[in-house]
Amino acid sequence: MIKHVVCFKIKDEYKNRIEEAKKTLLSMKGKVPTVLDINVGIDLLHSERSYDIILEVIVESMEHLEIYQKDLYHCTVVKPLMHEIRCASVAIDFEVE
Repeated sequence: MIKHVVCFKIKDEYKNRIEEAKKTLLSMKGKVPTVLDINVGIDLLHSERSYDIILEVIVESMEHLEIYQKDLYHCTVVKPLMHEIRCASVAIDFEVE
């Protein structure tokens, strides 16, 4: 199994859209076939180094991660929103049992 984790820092002018972003990210479950599980969290601390949203996606394999990355729903609904409202993001993909 592969865990795909992305942290998003949201532009100040779009902080009011964090809940919308969370719902959109969560909407991938059931719409993106390779997504086995998904979690989205919103930062509680709001420190200088904090990011605003974290996305955790579990897929079966690296092949499924590639399919997820190219999925039509992911590319036409989720990515455009996140690209519009984020000012920064960091990601990591790693193997889990």
